[in-house]
Amino acid sequence: MTSSIPGASEAGVGNPAVPAVFLENALFAWPGQRQPALDIPSFSVSPGEQVFMHGPSGCGKSTLLGLVAGIISPASGGVSVNGTRLDALGGARRDVFRGDHIGLIFQQFNLIPYLSILENVLLSCRFSTLRHARARAQAGSAAAAAQRLLERLDLSPSLWDRPVNQLSVGQQQRVAAARALIGKPSVLIADEPTSSLDADRRKAFLRLLLGECRSVQATLLFVSHDRRLADDFATCVYLPELNRASGAAAQ
Repeated sequence: MTSSIPGASEAGVGNPAVPAVFLENALFAWPGQRQPALDIPSFSVSPGEQVFMHGPSGCGKSTLLGLVAGIISPASGGVSVNGTRLDALGGARRDVFRGDHIGLIFQQFNLIPYLSILENVLLSCRFSTLRHARARAQAGSAAAAAQRLLERLDLSPSLWDRPVNQLSVGQQQRVAAARALIGKPSVLIADEPTSSLDADRRKAFLRLLLGECRSVQATLLFVSHDRRLADDFATCVYLPELNRASGAAAQ
């Protein structure tokens, strides 16, 4: 595997021979902690696969997503996305790679409250020239790509200029999804994105998200405590069975 961002990542996108996500002997411990939070011998996700991940609090779900996103780096072992070894990159290059290839939906959405809906969605294109170029190629302009996503996510044009702090929780969640999806990132990471929604809104949002990921052939890693959502996914992973550190902590 290579740490070259342009060659490996672009060649790996959509190539069934190259896993979208691959961890091998990945070990991570938080500073000051004696026990590792993650010890994963092997974990592989195919391009376009939609994976539901669950497990009790403290089993390492958010830590695993942080490794895949390149927000944190393992103490040892390898973490690859589209064939690029994130653990071989410095922090600045991981930031560039994340901006170009990974869409993130956080539990608290992390929207900029004083910006409009449209401006929040376009932030991903402001931080990544590659995603801006993809959005422009897809829809003629980044703004047109954002508007098309917002419409598909049931956010009407009458809302687009409204500051996001005037929206309902469900509307803010869909804005966060549009921001993550614009510019066709190859990997989408969703960390407990439905935890603040009621059952009807939760299912509706999940249908929209899965449909949008399929439309752009994005790989999805979706973490939730709510196992009722697992039926909508082709692959279900119980993290304590994958993470050897979970078993060690329980002993």
